[in-house]
Amino acid sequence: MPFGDELAPLGLRAGESAWVREVVLLSGDTPLVFAHTVLPAANARGAWRLLAGLGTKPLGELLFTDPLIARAALRYARLDPRCAMHARAAAACGVQADTLWARRSLFRRDGRSILVSEVFLPEILNLPK
Repeated sequence: MPFGDELAPLGLRAGESAWVREVVLLSGDTPLVFAHTVLPAANARGAWRLLAGLGTKPLGELLFTDPLIARAALRYARLDPRCAMHARAAAACGVQADTLWARRSLFRRDGRSILVSEVFLPEILNLPK
């Protein structure tokens, strides 16, 4: 189920079903980003049906190569352990952190939306510059 704060941007009602995909982006064995995508079930049959065959391919490859997809402004947030997204990312990646930074954006194709959130894990700060 989508998180409560994801309902309004997607035009969903509480309890309405959606396709949720969660992946961890790694560098070697080190988790760097927890990605959480929500697609309303009704949109999966229409404009976003091309996601059905995505498998292990990166979602970004599709989002940034399809000229019919438009991205809304990025929104940023500092997440603390009380936040459901923080808890999900920390549990999925075995991370303990008081604060995690995240961003999310709404993508539209043929008037239908998908919401992509990315939580940046602490080890991302240790990447070589």
